[in-house]
Amino acid sequence: MTRAFLAMRAVAVFVLLVLGLGQSAAASSLSSRLSRRRGSPKHRAALPDLYEASVIELQAGLEGGYFTSVDLVKAYFARIEEVNLQGPELRAVIETNPSALAQAAALDAERRATGPRSALHGIPVLVKDNIATLASEGMNTTAGSYSLLRSIVPDDAGVVKRLRAAGAIILGKANLSEFAHFRGNLASGWSGRGGQCTNAYFPHADPCGSSAGSGVSASIGLAAVTLGTETDGSITCPADRNNLVGIKPTVGLTSRAGVIPISEHQDTVGPLVRSVADAAIVLSIIAGPDPNDNFTLAQPVPVSNYALALDRNALQGKRIGVPRAVFLNDTITGNDPYVNEVFEQALATIASLGATVVDPANLPSAEAIAQSNNETVVLDTDFKIQLNAWYESLIENPSGVRSLAQLIQFDNDNPTLEEPQGYTDQSILIASEATTGFNATYYAALAADYYMGRTNGIDAALQMYDLDALLLPASGFTTTPPVPLGFYPQNVTIGLAGPETVYPAPGVPLGLSFLGTAYSEFDLVSYAYAYEQATHTRLARRAYAEAIPQTQLWDIIYGGI
Repeated sequence: MTRAFLAMRAVAVFVLLVLGLGQSAAASSLSSRLSRRRGSPKHRAALPDLYEASVIELQAGLEGGYFTSVDLVKAYFARIEEVNLQGPELRAVIETNPSALAQAAALDAERRATGPRSALHGIPVLVKDNIATLASEGMNTTAGSYSLLRSIVPDDAGVVKRLRAAGAIILGKANLSEFAHFRGNLASGWSGRGGQCTNAYFPHADPCGSSAGSGVSASIGLAAVTLGTETDGSITCPADRNNLVGIKPTVGLTSRAGVIPISEHQDTVGPLVRSVADAAIVLSIIAGPDPNDNFTLAQPVPVSNYALALDRNALQGKRIGVPRAVFLNDTITGNDPYVNEVFEQALATIASLGATVVDPANLPSAEAIAQSNNETVVLDTDFKIQLNAWYESLIENPSGVRSLAQLIQFDNDNPTLEEPQGYTDQSILIASEATTGFNATYYAALAADYYMGRTNGIDAALQMYDLDALLLPASGFTTTPPVPLGFYPQNVTIGLAGPETVYPAPGVPLGLSFLGTAYSEFDLVSYAYAYEQATHTRLARRAYAEAIPQTQLWDIIYGGI
């Protein structure tokens, strides 16, 4: 069977799965097909390369009997071991799931008996270490902090419940910037438990945070699917710098229940993957109302099937705006000039795909956003209240920490665990602890944020210029969804990003982001897909050689790993 035929069959399988049609008849003969095809000389050629393998390819291979979910978990475990704490020491994964192989075996058996539940049936997923999983499974939920090691959470996170219901396998926990980068003078990608995560496209390059481990893991095929969280740039920036597609969903589209919080007004959970199609599959599964997160109860129903947005011609006739004021000013953003250079090339591509580029299409609030401190007021206040509630909700916490004040003391008492090289302060934690709750200053800041960001920001620009979406480089902005845009040239001046990390650096990726109003993900996914399919930028460059794991499914099936 050729790769081309396998890809065609993958699309057919995917369409059936997303439409909810059963596969039990095909699944009933999986065991016999598996034994027959594993002996075929064409078997090796039919196995997908895990560096780039999509959910669609993996699902087709599982359905076709070329490999099992057990094989897939073993392969990903081996790939993680190759590059995580040895080789280049990317430190992208904090821990793997000791129950994953048993889960995979059960899902393989279910596939044989009744067929797959969804497009994620039997697919391993890495989740960021601030997304809760029950301790009985054998993993921790710590946000990278030793203050939460061996703590027992009361339940799976809402998004984890949705993944499990879809038949996905929780492969492990990805490293992150500790407490989602809400602590103080920490480099992106550093946590006490995980150490310094680094980018796979240049040695010791900044992976960007806080979903750094999720981004690095997806970039080199340590899993086909990873989940990150974003409060301000923590999905979009890892996507930007790791040659990925990410979706930062509208706050309230995906559940935050069971996610170690910063702010209920800005936190959101979304996918970090290698293609827009995979992002659409994952978002369709994790989106939806959750009674444990009242923000999700205000979202439009029913939940969209985002896979139906995958239209190569989606940009034809659309009006795409460029908010140049502030956001394309390098003296304000701090971006290297090369970012704008490749962005201008992207504008030409957008126009060639049939869109009208409206340039400029500035946000009325752009200057106010650049100067405002309202976000800090809101986040500092929310973090103290909501983190205290998290600690109090734990069934058990061996460290004894039960509040933000006690966390600050724990960090001070354990510098060898919680103070990395070059660390100087806990300024964010201290500022948050000093807040006094929901007062007039807080509510004024929250209202101002809403007005600047939405009413007089994105929504105002969309209405003023009659736009379908806005477009910006992903670097430095909270935007969605980012798609690969390009790579820094070999002669770029290498900058220092942290005690152990550099940025920019040669070959490090850049992303492009589409912005829209609340709950416009379906349209934004379609525009991102049209651009991705026209450019295939991700495929233009791979990670540096030492950072690419070598284990493939063939090694697991025939090599005895």
